[in-house]
Amino acid sequence: MEQEKTAIALKYDESSGRAPSVSAKGTGKVADDIVAMAEEMGIYVHKDPVLLKNLENLREGDTIPKPLFMIISEILAYSYYLQGKTPEMWRDSEGTHVNMKG
Repeated sequence: MEQEKTAIALKYDESSGRAPSVSAKGTGKVADDIVAMAEEMGIYVHKDPVLLKNLENLREGDTIPKPLFMIISEILAYSYYLQGKTPEMWRDSEGTHVNMKG
């Protein structure tokens, strides 16, 4: 028997100073809608059953647990890189903001 699809969307607001949090969560059709919306917006969709297992007990609005900070930050950084985004603090040797889009 096939397991029902589950999706968890995370959001991160750099200016808030808070850890990333769960912005949406669902199974079945809701999970499909979450993934479809992310894909439509050009947001990277990471598929990792072990990470999903670690996040599935969180509710919408909950921040991610401290032990997951490193992996979540790496996934978010990769997603931003794919979108051509860079942090404001990224500067070249002359102090100019580095933007991956050119």
